[in-house]
Amino acid sequence: MKVAVTGVSGFIGSAIARRLSAAGHRVTGLVRQTSRRDHVEAFVDRFVVGSHDDGSCWPALLEGAECVVHNSIDWAPLRARPVDLASHLRTNLDASIRLLHTSAPRQFVFISTIAVHHDMLPRPKDHAGRSVVTEDHPLRPNSVYGAHKAAVEAFLWAEHFGSGRNTCALRPCGVYGVEPNPADSHGADIIAELRKTGRYSKPGGGKWVHVEDVAAAVAGAVGNDRVAGRPFNLVDCYARYADWASFAAEQLGVRADIDTSSPEHPLNTFDTAAARDILGVGLDRGHEGIRRHLGELIRSLPA
Repeated sequence: MKVAVTGVSGFIGSAIARRLSAAGHRVTGLVRQTSRRDHVEAFVDRFVVGSHDDGSCWPALLEGAECVVHNSIDWAPLRARPVDLASHLRTNLDASIRLLHTSAPRQFVFISTIAVHHDMLPRPKDHAGRSVVTEDHPLRPNSVYGAHKAAVEAFLWAEHFGSGRNTCALRPCGVYGVEPNPADSHGADIIAELRKTGRYSKPGGGKWVHVEDVAAAVAGAVGNDRVAGRPFNLVDCYARYADWASFAAEQLGVRADIDTSSPEHPLNTFDTAAARDILGVGLDRGHEGIRRHLGELIRSLPA
């Protein structure tokens, strides 16, 4: 298939292009004029220069495409303090909805986020006493970012249930892997702190998934009629920042002073049966996946 991918030069986008190309798809990638491309050129059949909120570049992006993977987001208004809500609504929410409708009737795969969830309602618990959150849980975010993704999802479902279009949403949690610029990768700051001070004390943690599993999920969704009208949780494991620091110290071969006082387990977990069954993604790297990532990252960073 010919697949149009927004944000193709970014961390997740480049992994998506690599995976789609390996699966035999032809990728058209949307990039900004200033975007780096050397790391993704081998996997992109054709580049279109522009931004996802610039409708003038959409005809070129969509030309010949049978599927759209909408992965990009304009982070600038979200990172402003306070959030630049007007710019965010224009460049992210409005643009995503317009791209969705303009690209009809093509399949539309939307990279959403697990951050559409925050306030969790009571749910059945697993053997470890954690509430198991399935994809049909109400969307109750606590951030403008999560609210944006939840809002776009509503339009996906309107497209599917209103006209039968194949639309779906993939909801990754914290995505890790070595980025095109390794210093931007999850864990790079931890490695730097351990090298500098030999200590690490950040509390809490999060849920994580490897970028290659996100890309595999996209490849599993493209051309797949079973994904129509469905969201998918992409969550591999929970790890404290203390766990990340402990794994990094192991890979560095140093004895570090790490605060491990945060709880080892989260209050909830996410059901991923649909992603495994329909998308064919294992989501089973666990802590060993984070440990291997940190080893690869250390080898990629300057000593």
